[in-house]
Amino acid sequence: MTDLAPAPAAPLDGAADAALGARLHALVAEIAPLRRCLTGDGLRATLARLGAVAPVTVTDLPSGTPVGDWTVPDEWTVRAARLTTADGRVLADWDASPLHLVQYSRPVRTRGTLAELRAHLHTLPERPDWIPYRTAYHADTWGFCLAHRALDGLPDETVLDAVVDATLAPGAMPVGEIVVRGETDREILLSAHTCHPAMANDNASSMAVAATLAAWWGEAPRLHTLRVVLAPGTIGAIAWLHLNRERLDRVAHGLVLANLGDASGATYKRSRRGTLEGPLAVDRAVEIAARDLGMGLDVRPFTPTGYDERQYGSPAADLPVGRLTRTPHGEYPAYHTSADDLDLVRPDALAASFRLLAATLGVLDGDARLVGSGVVGEPMLGRHGLYAPVGGNPVTPADTEALLWVLSLADGSHSLLDAAEHSGLPFAALRRAADRLLAAALVSHA
Repeated sequence: MTDLAPAPAAPLDGAADAALGARLHALVAEIAPLRRCLTGDGLRATLARLGAVAPVTVTDLPSGTPVGDWTVPDEWTVRAARLTTADGRVLADWDASPLHLVQYSRPVRTRGTLAELRAHLHTLPERPDWIPYRTAYHADTWGFCLAHRALDGLPDETVLDAVVDATLAPGAMPVGEIVVRGETDREILLSAHTCHPAMANDNASSMAVAATLAAWWGEAPRLHTLRVVLAPGTIGAIAWLHLNRERLDRVAHGLVLANLGDASGATYKRSRRGTLEGPLAVDRAVEIAARDLGMGLDVRPFTPTGYDERQYGSPAADLPVGRLTRTPHGEYPAYHTSADDLDLVRPDALAASFRLLAATLGVLDGDARLVGSGVVGEPMLGRHGLYAPVGGNPVTPADTEALLWVLSLADGSHSLLDAAEHSGLPFAALRRAADRLLAAALVSHA
């Protein structure tokens, strides 16, 4: 390998930034309404739409397939679901929103009073106009979610009719992958969960950004292969790990993506090993990318709660995977409710998330350990066309400083990421300096 990978894309601004944000927001608007779950046509339709952005390969895992300590469930198909009063007033309707039905509700047709059915009804008294999102993937039950205000004035004796026309039958759970081949088989893994219906920030925003990043990654030569996993939360990530357990050593760096469209600043949760033993390259790269872009970043330690970072980082897998969000799960009021809608997701926030991820991937792909030519002392940069004392030379003092930092750390033990941290210089400037020194044969790859 004689050259580093191309420098990361320059930060976007102005019209380009606005155009990217508008394009991402439009994609979120297309996929957010789809009726996703662990299984089913809504999930397949989502993967098909993302496949128009970057090619998606889908692996169908049949119901009953053991994956780790889990088993792929039966496929859930809903034809209709309604909760009405005996006189015909509609309180919840699957046709109006998939959030109205608890995910994986079993078929039911029953009549009872409000008091008798209340255990199957889920509301948010503190947010009376919002519909909550609830799941019962592994329980033999059923339920409806509705605005609390819909129950206002209804006495406990009100007679209700609950109908869930659904089937649970052998089928398959789709796991999608986008793979953009690089010059090596070392992989950067991005993962976004695909199972939440009718919510824009969680998780349509992360799927839209991930697919668009994959398309961008394929626009130039890269050293790393980029692999994007699009799978249902928890069991989908576990299934992917189960299917790929013999090749997990290819994953050099990874990020779980979620909630990338709200107005908050970025939050990074470090990898498990990076928290226990000291920050890994992926942890450091996110921080350097945010610094270089002038973005604020809330950095938090790993905890065994949250999204699929806990699956990828579990001891038997131990992958170097952190998590990037804007507002983390459970920390914005609209989380897991009908208020997680397109108004919550902002084009400028989506574009900023894309920029931060693109810069992070650029750091990871461009990092390298270099070794000097063996000459004692500092090379004469001017003799190699890298420095000229005459005014007007296009090489700036910052460029010269970057050259000197790369040379000073070209000992085979330190990397460009080390240079970026110690010097405070932008990673892209250090990459340019490394490219010039490589071309002049003053350094080589360690």
